Amino acid sequence: MSKSNETVFTASEHEELLPFLIRNMPGKGRNHVKSILARGQVYVAGKRTTKHNHPLSPGQKVTVSWTKTFEEEILQGVSILFEDDHLLVVEKEAGLLSIASEKEQQLTAYAMLTDYVRRTNPRSRIFVVHRLDRDTSGVMIFAKTEKAKETLQNNWEDAVEARIYVALVEGKVRQPEGVITSWLKESKTLKMYSSPHPNDGQKAVTRYKVLQQNQEYTLMELELETGRKNQIRVHMEDIGHPIAGDKKYGSRKNPLGRLGLHAQSIAFTHPVTGEAMRFATKAPKAFYKRSEQGQGQE
Repeated sequence: MSKSNETVFTASEHEELLPFLIRNMPGKGRNHVKSILARGQVYVAGKRTTKHNHPLSPGQKVTVSWTKTFEEEILQGVSILFEDDHLLVVEKEAGLLSIASEKEQQLTAYAMLTDYVRRTNPRSRIFVVHRLDRDTSGVMIFAKTEKAKETLQNNWEDAVEARIYVALVEGKVRQPEGVITSWLKESKTLKMYSSPHPNDGQKAVTRYKVLQQNQEYTLMELELETGRKNQIRVHMEDIGHPIAGDKKYGSRKNPLGRLGLHAQSIAFTHPVTGEAMRFATKAPKAFYKRSEQGQGQE
């Protein structure tokens, strides 16, 4: 490893690794330092370690690597945004299942993250807090303890302050912003739809705002007030502007080669510490390019 891709510290006394790193990297918070350790970026006397309490002796060299990490070696299609003893917040790429289905048992975000946490402790587990559709990219939360999972899920409406998506939809949306409300039900073919009768099904509310558009496509910011299955996909079909690439819900075009939906950000209260957390990612550049003025023609 080249020197430009690593930082080397020297221990001056007997102490544990985590407090040593926190003291020597004052620009990084405690949770960030813990994530660096968990990702296998730290070497003591040339040997990789992920243990917080690894003992240091005076004169020992501690190296922090900024090149390819342990995480990157085993995670494909998932990148870790945050990690502590209770949670994993990740960004999932489009095309990757959140959890196993009958057709796909191995290559899932859940399976890879389980493998990741078990590299440091074979008894570690992760728990699904919420899901993203296979072809939706963006931010997801997994829990590392059953208690954290249950606390988040049981208090989801209060714990989650905001969930914001970016979607590329077909056509030019006329209203610059608005609110869509309906009652969702599931058909025998497992397709969600809005019931024509009030209070017939699960109430779903989506707020939207137009970000940019041309004659072919509109880029929209969508905030969920409720988190129902396929809520955004149904609501976009309801207003006559299905999500690009969403054949199941009325789309006729697939300019991105994927579903044009990205979970951009989530803000929530940490289930254990009570800390306000917010994580955001950028929607793919292709979303913006397709909805620019002068673009979008098939």
